Amino acid sequence: MLPLDAISANLAVVDAHIRNEAQDPASVAALYTEDAVLEMPTRGLRFASHAAVLGNCLRMFAAMSEIEIEPVDRFATADRVVDECRVRCRLTGDGMAGAPVPVGAGVELRLLHVIHMRGGRIGREVVYEGWRRID
Repeated sequence: MLPLDAISANLAVVDAHIRNEAQDPASVAALYTEDAVLEMPTRGLRFASHAAVLGNCLRMFAAMSEIEIEPVDRFATADRVVDECRVRCRLTGDGMAGAPVPVGAGVELRLLHVIHMRGGRIGREVVYEGWRRID
């Protein structure tokens, strides 16, 4: 695959991931490699298998409502995608492990995803989070 083709393909995978993850977390499972790693250093979390990544995703989005995602910036190389967005939501359960705000709070998260691509799939995702309570 030519570098520009890989970049376009990587951008399409990450677009599908960001767009669909909140509505149907299970729908993005195929976008990850079997040995995928997801890290969220702000909350001290690391998930080191496809099953663990998917399980976290399912728990996390089950604990949120009123989800709004606002894209800020996205760019890619042949093996990385960087995505920045704002997410506004209300925490409705305890599935957001290590959240610095209580259940019931409205929040805005500024997210920076650094995504390592392998074979057209997400092999490693590091999500840096900035939390702000908005209610």
